[in-house]
Amino acid sequence: MLQRYLNFLRGISVNWLGKIGVILVTSSFIAFLTMEMLRLTGAITNDYIGLITYMLFPALFVFGLLLIPFAWMRYRRQRGKSTRELLDETFSTEDLRSHMFGSRLVLNIGALTLLNVIFMLAVSARTLHFMDSAHFCGTACHRVMNPEWTTYQRSPHARVACVECHVGEGVKALIDSKLNGLRQMVLAATNTYNRPIPTPVHQLRPSRETCEKCHWPDHFYGERLLRQTHYAPDRHSTASHTSLLLRIESYAADGKAGIHWHISDRHAVRYAAADARRESIAWTEVVHPDGSTTRYQNTALDPSMAATATEVRTMDCVDCHNRATHIYEEPGSAVDRRLVAGELPLELPFIKREGLAAIRPFYPDTLAARQRIDAHLRGFYRRLGEPVQAELVDKAVVVLQSTYTRNVHPQMQLDWNTYPSLIGHRTENSGCFRCHQPAMQGTKGDTLAHDCFMCHRLVAWDESDPYRYFSPAPDSARDRALHDYLHRQLVQP
Repeated sequence: MLQRYLNFLRGISVNWLGKIGVILVTSSFIAFLTMEMLRLTGAITNDYIGLITYMLFPALFVFGLLLIPFAWMRYRRQRGKSTRELLDETFSTEDLRSHMFGSRLVLNIGALTLLNVIFMLAVSARTLHFMDSAHFCGTACHRVMNPEWTTYQRSPHARVACVECHVGEGVKALIDSKLNGLRQMVLAATNTYNRPIPTPVHQLRPSRETCEKCHWPDHFYGERLLRQTHYAPDRHSTASHTSLLLRIESYAADGKAGIHWHISDRHAVRYAAADARRESIAWTEVVHPDGSTTRYQNTALDPSMAATATEVRTMDCVDCHNRATHIYEEPGSAVDRRLVAGELPLELPFIKREGLAAIRPFYPDTLAARQRIDAHLRGFYRRLGEPVQAELVDKAVVVLQSTYTRNVHPQMQLDWNTYPSLIGHRTENSGCFRCHQPAMQGTKGDTLAHDCFMCHRLVAWDESDPYRYFSPAPDSARDRALHDYLHRQLVQP
């Protein structure tokens, strides 16, 4: 059997092109099977090896198959003979003799063709599976996707595959994603991609097909406590707490629905954005169950910008949770989180102030960032003139370097706050305040509600006690009137 196969290979290797084709087909087939066995057994886990296995070897296999008939066509023109005459010269009489199911040559070609088809189907299935993995998405284009891959691995959705949100289900979604991936490969190969890469808000699947497979809006009810700790830029990095009771209902029987009212299936909230990032809202409206609408116009928006707001969108999860996975921190909150977690040592004097000063600048590259953060922190504690533990300074340097490289990527021109989160309202006209602001005027002269207590109740606001307003105000409190008001909001909602 082996001898017959070798005779067949020699027969189709009629010239140097045919020989190259046979070598490519045979070697890539054997190499693919070998690498696949090593991957399945866990001997190889590197995803760059996967790129070779699932892209290079199949491409060489197909190229080799195409070379073989091309070599025969060229050989026939050079010899000036018919295919039958060349077959008689190349193969034995036994190979060409007709039988019930055809000659041995025909059977060999048919069997190998069937094997090739099965092989390519298996390769295609494995390639699609590999390309759907998060490791492939994050590491195939390392320079381009490294910021997203870095934040993904430390996100609440680190165990959710990228394709679950970025592709969705269905043949059309699969084809669209592969065509988009091909375009991205061309941009990466020609070094013509954007820096930083634009957020794909216009290509994401509707949240009802992605987010709501796990997060069920009907089960958003009650209140959730959100506690944030901030540290002052003083010697002791004094801690203060802000605590909120967030109302997260999508619907409430008493009509006092909370934050997720915006995506309730009992009505629809629509809006038109005046910019591609959907940060400037021209108008917003509610479509009521009876079909009537209530619209609010942004009177503070420049008329020329308002004229560009032609795309009407129905609000869903990503309009607020725009950084649900690839979460980039702000420098102040990044330092605060590491102080809360005990990663940065509070024993170091002025650690909040100096840590923030070390990571806030934009450095030209990652190496320079590591060097200057190290120099800044060590230089400060040398100049402080007080004994500090060297191991604590070492620990702080490593944590601050890691914090910077997680959030800032100079090679992609990605600085602090390049990708702001739209959750909450950290600044004026951001997050919730894109719509909930006095400038949003209704047709009846009314204003879109922007009362704090629609969405949350204050438990503490920059206080040493994270639950201060749960207790009655002491008689000596300077802010007794405000304290009493907030206390009533908590105990008598």
